[in-house]
Amino acid sequence: MALDTVLLAVGPNDANRIDELVSTVIDIAGPAGADVVVAHVFTDDEYETAVERLEFEAVAQAEPDEVADRHATVRELRQRLTEADIPTSVRGAVGEHGVEIVALAGMTQADLVVVGGRKRSPTGKAVFGSTAQEVMLSAPCPVTFVRGDE
Repeated sequence: MALDTVLLAVGPNDANRIDELVSTVIDIAGPAGADVVVAHVFTDDEYETAVERLEFEAVAQAEPDEVADRHATVRELRQRLTEADIPTSVRGAVGEHGVEIVALAGMTQADLVVVGGRKRSPTGKAVFGSTAQEVMLSAPCPVTFVRGDE
């Protein structure tokens, strides 16, 4: 299986795991010569807040790709991947996190999805978070789960 496109899916809780995400994606995409699509999915409320915070004129005038591209976590990830000579692009989407990540994986023809998650309690270790679980069960390609230390 060729690895041409890696979809790095990030959300509101991933600012605390940038180091782990970047390291994982560089280790995978670098040797394969793959392009990385940094994807940020917003719920409706998260999107409205981001549009306001980023000083767009109105929600209706903002495009999800542009909002994602201006998001601090996405900018940091993209900068660090670019410094590692990994070609990147950005996609944004609005909706339910897991469903939209799976849709973006299909739209970008991703060969691999990288998704982050948090460290779980001993009881919670039996089940991934709902977003990660949705992506792992529904993605059209393999999924790599990156656990943060939070």
